[in-house]
Amino acid sequence: MTASILLFLNSLGGGEMLLIGLLILLFFGGKKLPELMKGLGKGIREFQNAKNDVKDQINKELDDTKE
Repeated sequence: MTASILLFLNSLGGGEMLLIGLLILLFFGGKKLPELMKGLGKGIREFQNAKNDVKDQINKELDDTKE
C-alpha cells in the first residue's frame, strides 16, 4: 500500500501539488495549517524513531546470534 502511495506522489507535477496545497488551505484555513503541519511532522518523526528502534533491535539480535 505504501509503495502505491509513493508511486502516486511521484507522478504528480508542480501544478497538481499546488492545487492540492490550495485545497488543503481552503479546508483547514490559514490558522489551522501550521498546527496540521506540526502534527504531521511529529507523526513522521515518531514513525522514523520507531523504525530505527526496530532496526537497532534486529541488528542487536543478529549480533547476539553470531556470538
